[in-house]
Amino acid sequence: MAIYLITGANRGIGYEYCRQLQARGETVIAVCRTASQELQQLGIQLEEGIDITSDASVANLRNRLGNQTIDVLINNAGILKRVTLEELDIDCIREQFEVNALGALRVTHALLPNLKAGSKIVLMTSRMGSIGDNTSGSSYGYRMSKVALSMAGKSLSHDLKPRGIAVAILHPGLVQTRMTNFTRGGITPEESVQGLLARIDELTLENTGTFWHANGEMLPW
Repeated sequence: MAIYLITGANRGIGYEYCRQLQARGETVIAVCRTASQELQQLGIQLEEGIDITSDASVANLRNRLGNQTIDVLINNAGILKRVTLEELDIDCIREQFEVNALGALRVTHALLPNLKAGSKIVLMTSRMGSIGDNTSGSSYGYRMSKVALSMAGKSLSHDLKPRGIAVAILHPGLVQTRMTNFTRGGITPEESVQGLLARIDELTLENTGTFWHANGEMLPW
């Protein structure tokens, strides 16, 4: 039994991570700003009131955890807001950087003392952050912030390999969640997380820093 910490755990993919991990007997720590009723009903460890864009709030999370070991840190919290060239909103782009890229790096840095050799770090990025796969443009804040997150993950994979900590950079697929307005063309959160957990289980120091689709496909940078 391993200990998993998931940010953005109150709904969507984050909640589904918590549900599936609990079902397979893992210890789960759910981190969020406000827990949903369905998350509360899981009966797992909840760390509410955490804003990953705030140094003080993340430091509070670190203090709450104390010396508790984390075997797998899943940086799942993120936001998607459409920003087009015609309606360019720099503040909205900046907000997405704060949550999607800097927030994940802030949490990872703060919780490094809780990780050990053999621990794993997961960064939930997106295929929309692939420069090679960008064939439609637009979505400036989301695309740019996810590129930054993926680069952070690649650097972390090099910096933490000597410590025995592996890093996965994962795309969940197009998933039917509130973030995507429950798109009809997407897969369910259940299906997405099944694939994501398979990638996490396969993560080693040999394949650290890989950019994977949940279905196992390696994605272009």
